[in-house]
Amino acid sequence: MEIYNQPEDIVVFGVQVKTFPNGIKGAFESLMKTFGNRTYYGISWFGENDSIKYYAMVPEAFEDEAKQYDYETLLVRKGEYYTETLYHWLSKVDSIREVFHELMPGHRPDENHPCVEWYVSGDEMLCMIKVS
Repeated sequence: MEIYNQPEDIVVFGVQVKTFPNGIKGAFESLMKTFGNRTYYGISWFGENDSIKYYAMVPEAFEDEAKQYDYETLLVRKGEYYTETLYHWLSKVDSIREVFHELMPGHRPDENHPCVEWYVSGDEMLCMIKVS
């Protein structure tokens, strides 16, 4: 585990995957079809009845870009994050949950401290949990 300092807030927009974990791939494919080769984020936390709220998101390329689309917006807040880098993440999708459990001992992800998957590239993903 390492500490990563996110230097600024990032406005992201996209869709909630209401059929989590099914539907994640389709949600990202839909965003990629529209927005192409950009950085993407998966953001999740526990909702009501211990259900997981998961969002497939893309950062704004310019101010107020999100307003042009009928997507929800969230914020990846600036500050320190506990992180773990997964290389060749496509072959390790089943282990992502365990990586987040290691990053958040005794902590339950919520809207203020979500699990953030930063898809740095097609080969590298950074799992992030905001330090309190």
